[in-house]
Amino acid sequence: MSGGRLTALQLRILRVLARLAPPWTLTGGGALAGFHLAHRETRDLDLFWRNRGELGELVADAFDALRRDGLDARALRTAPAFGELQVTDGSDSCIVDLVAEPFPPVEAPVAAEVAGTTIAVDSRRELLAGKLATLLERSELRDLDDVKALLEAGGDLERGLRDAPAKDAGFSPLTLAWVLRDYDPRPAAKALGLSDSRAEELVSFRQWLIGRLTSLAAPE
Repeated sequence: MSGGRLTALQLRILRVLARLAPPWTLTGGGALAGFHLAHRETRDLDLFWRNRGELGELVADAFDALRRDGLDARALRTAPAFGELQVTDGSDSCIVDLVAEPFPPVEAPVAAEVAGTTIAVDSRRELLAGKLATLLERSELRDLDDVKALLEAGGDLERGLRDAPAKDAGFSPLTLAWVLRDYDPRPAAKALGLSDSRAEELVSFRQWLIGRLTSLAAPE
């Protein structure tokens, strides 16, 4: 594991916030882009504190740590279990989401090195479960792309479908298939400047995934 496709600012933020206690786990696009697949860039970092219902003083602690390191940080949104910060260094900017998640991961995180500091990063199994659940919630292009990349890298779809209800109690393969039927990746792909061939790859993957979800949910 290295820094993958994370920016210098994102790596700096991870190094600085690694001092927080209790420790967090990097998940989402930052974990995939930086430490697993490096298949895309990410605009934000998701730091999760698991088995915890509220963040308490962690948002304030994060502010203090970032500012002591010379970074500018401001709050975009805050709630007892969530904080969204915008962090800048004068030339680059990054969104940092701090999240308290009251349940445990489906699999223990792995260790990664960032500029001589060790952080916890979600495993590929954990990320697949989370991305499947997130697809049901919001059906964004990046989540579809991440599921595709995880499966192409050897991810186990059937196990991921069994794990996903731990992230969203309302998750089911058939419900996800139904949601995906109404989702067309082409407009988002065009807005992001992706080629027509790349957009069609994601359309084909969506169709394949719908077929697999329907097949796996059908009684034998």
